[in-house]
Amino acid sequence: MSIGMGLIESFKRLPGVRRANWPARVAVVRLAGVIGDVGALRRGLTLSGVAQALERAFSTPGISAVAIVVNSPGGSPVQSALIARRIRDLAEEKNHRVYAFCEDAAASGGYWLACAADEIYAMESSVVGSIGVVSAGFGFQDFIRQYGVERRVHASGARKVILDPFQEEDPEDVAHLESLQAEIHEGFKDMVRERRHGRLNADEATLFDGTFWTGKRAYELGLVDGLGEARSILRGIYGDRTKLVDIPVSGSWLRRRLSSGTGAAGVLPEDWASGVLGALEMRALWQRFGL
Repeated sequence: MSIGMGLIESFKRLPGVRRANWPARVAVVRLAGVIGDVGALRRGLTLSGVAQALERAFSTPGISAVAIVVNSPGGSPVQSALIARRIRDLAEEKNHRVYAFCEDAAASGGYWLACAADEIYAMESSVVGSIGVVSAGFGFQDFIRQYGVERRVHASGARKVILDPFQEEDPEDVAHLESLQAEIHEGFKDMVRERRHGRLNADEATLFDGTFWTGKRAYELGLVDGLGEARSILRGIYGDRTKLVDIPVSGSWLRRRLSSGTGAAGVLPEDWASGVLGALEMRALWQRFGL
């Protein structure tokens, strides 16, 4: 805490000083992007990347609540669960109410993050939902056969190379993948059941089949609590003088390298290749929702 802020907080605790005269303050953390590591030049949302910002937000002196602004098409279910769990742990530890605001998308893992809040809001045209699990890839077995490429893989363990994209799909391997997806999906559903208990307005077959909706339809289904953006909603709750305190999340790997003086010349070719692949993966995730 700065000296100036410390003096203000001390003054506000003096006898006779009415706290009602001070505008409410809400800490705001923006969770934007694909969830998980997506390449050397561009990091997605991970617990290690957002933990400090979350700690700062919940520890901001004199706040009335914490707002999480979500703009994500999803990604890693593990990182989604880790970040959401940290938000809930901090909310309970600091006794702060949490509000989530969905922007372009709070889909799949993005909606998982939003469910960490006590209340969820979205814009009418936001993309919300997609409560499901997906795994996508390509099969290149005919391609390498056409060009006379011989695939050589040496592994110990009969199942070590299941779902190899250069081999024919094995139904047993696909069944194993689907069982993993079903288990992860159940964890996602449990999160929604717990956090949206008593507010859902549709059966689980409708809500949990992976469909995504507009914010307006999500409100009708009970997936969000209202429509609107952070500033207007929070001022409606805490008063017209409410101050939003932005808590920045650390930037991309490349931005950190450039700001540290290393420069682009210090980036290895494999880093650039990884970054390009990561960018393509991110683009594909966003395009699933027409964004």
